[in-house]
Amino acid sequence: MITKEQIIIIAKEKGKLRTTELATQFQVSRQYVNLLITELVGDEKLIKLGSTKNSFYVLPEYARAHKEIFPHKYLKLFKNEGLEEHHVLDKIEQTFPALKTLPENVRSIFTYAFSEMLNNAIEHSRSLRVGVEVSTPDNMLTFTIQDSGVGVFRNVMEKRRLNSELEAIQDILKGKTTTMPKSHSGEGIFFTSKAGDIFILDSYGYQLIIDNKIPDVFVKKVNKIKKGTRVTFKLSAVSGRHLSEVFKKYTDIGDDSDFGFDKTEIRVKLYTVAGVHISRSQARRVLFGLDKFKVVVLDFDKVPTVGQAFADEIFRVFQQKYPQVKIETENMSEGVNFMIERAKNEANKTLSSDEIEKI
Repeated sequence: MITKEQIIIIAKEKGKLRTTELATQFQVSRQYVNLLITELVGDEKLIKLGSTKNSFYVLPEYARAHKEIFPHKYLKLFKNEGLEEHHVLDKIEQTFPALKTLPENVRSIFTYAFSEMLNNAIEHSRSLRVGVEVSTPDNMLTFTIQDSGVGVFRNVMEKRRLNSELEAIQDILKGKTTTMPKSHSGEGIFFTSKAGDIFILDSYGYQLIIDNKIPDVFVKKVNKIKKGTRVTFKLSAVSGRHLSEVFKKYTDIGDDSDFGFDKTEIRVKLYTVAGVHISRSQARRVLFGLDKFKVVVLDFDKVPTVGQAFADEIFRVFQQKYPQVKIETENMSEGVNFMIERAKNEANKTLSSDEIEKI
């Protein structure tokens, strides 16, 4: 009688296994062999490849050494009716076993990012169908999820009563932005965009590109209009990034920390008008919704200067209204640093005057 241990030994010797061959060799039923192999696949000691009639099984180490045995991609269009992300993930793993050969940290990131983005398409897009593609070209794990629905930027703009798609993109980048606050935290896009090497949102002529390899963020208007939303996520198959580290970066771990999402970073250049940040209204757009965080990091990379009103609104008006929010700065030019220090000094003078009046 054949055992699971014998199956593993034979797999090491032959490379590829087929249930019919094992059943014949040991003179047992195919059903019995299938039962043992199914358990080995469930324990990730064997990987299944091929369709039902032509399926075969290999050890994970064999699969890693013979990438040519895998299908090049998984591609399927799903009807968005009772669709659940974990069922789709199961289908992908069954028919695209290349995922099982990836390091655990890469698989964890993929599972999180794919589930979050597919859930968004299912629950927010109002699309009748959702397309999914997963591939691993050139040692790069890539997935694309696309729908033909309302569009992510337009949806946020409409539900949050914003003036433009650009304002919607700005809010999405802050995190904690959701059109369904009762059932969603608004963290999915934010953390998915930080977890990969490249993250792209493409919807109705607007494209948000987050390149974490540089790192930098780009917003483009494109001529080729994508109806609905297309999400593209790319991560090196040998990446050393861990999902826990991504979450930890945006958690302010202090004595009173609840280990929640309470830290965000803002790229100020994305709020520019003609390359200059001058007005209070621009500053208010930067600050909108930031009172929900404990720590806000303002990144002034590629911002040559800011106006007095802009700096005053952030470092005096907002800071006095929300003293519990800690504002940090980075990548400041000499001009930006001068205006910010000036605004902070004015804020300190105001506080000192208030204290004197109380006395």
